[in-house]
Amino acid sequence: MTFLEKLKNQILIADGAMGTLLYSYGTGSCYEELNLSHPEDIFGIHRAYIEAGADVIQTNTYAANSYKLQRYGLEDQVKEINRAAVKIAREAAGKETFVLGTIGGNRGLRPLTVPLEEIKISIREQLSALLEEEVDGILFETYYDLEELEAVLEIARKETDLPIITHVTLQEIGILQDRTPLNEAFERLENRGADVVGLNCRLGPYHMIRSLEEVKIPKKAYLSAYPNAGFPSFTDGKFHYEGSPEYFRDAAQAFRKQGVRLIGGCCGTTPAHIKALADELKGAAVIVEKEIKEKRTIVIEPEKPVRKDIPLQTIVKQRPSVIVELDPPRKLRTEKFFEGAKELKKAGIDAITLADNSLASPRISNSALGYLTKIKLGLRPLIHITCRDRNIIGLQSHLMGLHTLGLHDVLAITGDPARVGDFPGASSVYDLTSFELIEMIKQFNEGLSYSGKDLGEKGVFSVAAAFNPNVRSLEKAVQRMERKIKSGADYFITQPVYSEEKIIEVYEATKHLDTPIYIGLMPLTGHRNAEYLHNEVPGIKISPEIRERMARLKDDPVRSAQEGIAITRSLIEAAAELFNGIYLITPFLRYEMTVELARYANEYSNEVLRRKNNV
Repeated sequence: MTFLEKLKNQILIADGAMGTLLYSYGTGSCYEELNLSHPEDIFGIHRAYIEAGADVIQTNTYAANSYKLQRYGLEDQVKEINRAAVKIAREAAGKETFVLGTIGGNRGLRPLTVPLEEIKISIREQLSALLEEEVDGILFETYYDLEELEAVLEIARKETDLPIITHVTLQEIGILQDRTPLNEAFERLENRGADVVGLNCRLGPYHMIRSLEEVKIPKKAYLSAYPNAGFPSFTDGKFHYEGSPEYFRDAAQAFRKQGVRLIGGCCGTTPAHIKALADELKGAAVIVEKEIKEKRTIVIEPEKPVRKDIPLQTIVKQRPSVIVELDPPRKLRTEKFFEGAKELKKAGIDAITLADNSLASPRISNSALGYLTKIKLGLRPLIHITCRDRNIIGLQSHLMGLHTLGLHDVLAITGDPARVGDFPGASSVYDLTSFELIEMIKQFNEGLSYSGKDLGEKGVFSVAAAFNPNVRSLEKAVQRMERKIKSGADYFITQPVYSEEKIIEVYEATKHLDTPIYIGLMPLTGHRNAEYLHNEVPGIKISPEIRERMARLKDDPVRSAQEGIAITRSLIEAAAELFNGIYLITPFLRYEMTVELARYANEYSNEVLRRKNNV
């Protein structure tokens, strides 16, 4: 009797997690490679599930595609790994147990997704290897992205008449990441040729059952469910799951009542969990019809908060604009910072920008100082956010806090690696790239969290992005700009520029873009400062002529500072002729320098504007 013939009249028990058991053995390498190096371990796990009562096992091939294997340098062994996995499963299964070839999803809960064409190429190679070894069916599991699952299902349906099982993974009860309701997702998969549709991963039995309560039993396909053993805990440096086999046994009948015909386990489940399911459901009658529990929710479109101020990208498009960076102090005293901010406001700047632990050195929280600057001085703060210091959870919490404080102007940047700072032993997080961070902030503006959950209100963030023109290939730097614009960047702030030629070069390279640019300028304080910036600080290069000018005055600190201001004034003049935006960076909290330069930038920029208007 075939797999689908059995499902027509009875519930089949599937196996549980493979990775959980391998992890418990202390294995830390690529699990799929173990098909080649430790086949006896994989065989033993298959046998344990079969002896526990599993009618169906899946191959150890979840991440055995070239895209995922390349992180281990194994992308050239796709066929060998997949074929070995089927052979091991076949040997363990004998004649009575079905073997499904497993293919896992590539797109997780991330705004920036893997290109679909790359996925298709990778999946075709893996699928071919599994089919060559004559599996009994194909299992697509842990797909957060419905578009990806539909694409790979379409490929597989053209290649084989074998049963295809498709599992989506929910970001919340009954809802996919792209907000598609579960009923609709199952119907779309059924129409594209899936023989079994269902859920796996992320949710334990309780939430998975609740999701299925709102699902109709498909007309042609069968329902499946592979829940996790609850949520993981982390104790003594290791992950473990609390969901007991007894809890799974208690949930088994609830899954059956929802119409589930194929039931197994995902993360955290063991042979003991599968035995509990088998003991409870072997020989149980299948459910053909059920009462649908309607999801009664009132959907209220979140209102978009109204900004009382004009976003910086609008200001700089309409008129000349000067913003100034004043770094939060490294120490707890803030008097000088607020003195500087107060004087800069008098100088007529549009915003004060606050770095996020620049050069990976701890400073007073820029959001705390930004809020106080706004409340005490009425000066707009522009808050830098780096990918370095916070994971995805922390970044979202930080954004929610900024929104709550009314701090809506942000600069999304990667951030200097932790090793360059005062604490080289600290970790750099980098859960997101700067592109993904921009996309996440823009998603907040739609009222959705990183995983697509409703935030209850739409954000109104104005997102700046960094642009470094001090590179060998300006063309490639502009291409990065264009990618950031596609991600949602509203305007750009450049690294400090130290030559008029570079300003002109930037203008010529970016004049096709409609997105405004603030040209970064930072006055030099002396010869040593110039050499340090040029030789040690990432993203800054100073021309030989300027370094020589500073070198001639290296024994006279007063004249050196005056020379630094003079150089910056000439750069302001060059920038103001071509750009509306000037971004001044205050060196070492010496705000007197940027106050003088901010006044000059405003005066000269307005003079340029009057001249152009008269023409």
